[in-house]
This record gives sequence, structure tokens and C-alpha cells, in this order.
Amino acid sequence: MAKDVKCEVNNCKFWAEGNRCHADIIYVVSHTGHSAATEEETDCQTFEPSV
Repeated sequence: MAKDVKCEVNNCKFWAEGNRCHADIIYVVSHTGHSAATEEETDCQTFEPSV
């Protein structure tokens, strides 16, 4: 399991200094079903805009 999850989307409410993600759970989905061949075929569904 990863110790640090990096994120460069600084307008996400889970973003923290050092490009760290502080979400309790990370949810990533594929656009092509249950598998993906490239990172472009995936999205992080954990994102929530910061207020």
C-alpha cells in the first residue's frame, strides 16, 4: 500500500502542501470498463473542489 499519494490538483479539498492527498480513500475509475491501458483512460473520482 502506498504511504504517500501525490496530487497536483491544488483546488481539491483533499490537497495538502507538498502535493499530498489527504483523502481517507482514493477512488480511481477506468473509462474502458474494469481495466485501462493508459493513464488517460482513468480518472480520480475522489476529487472534490475546495470551497
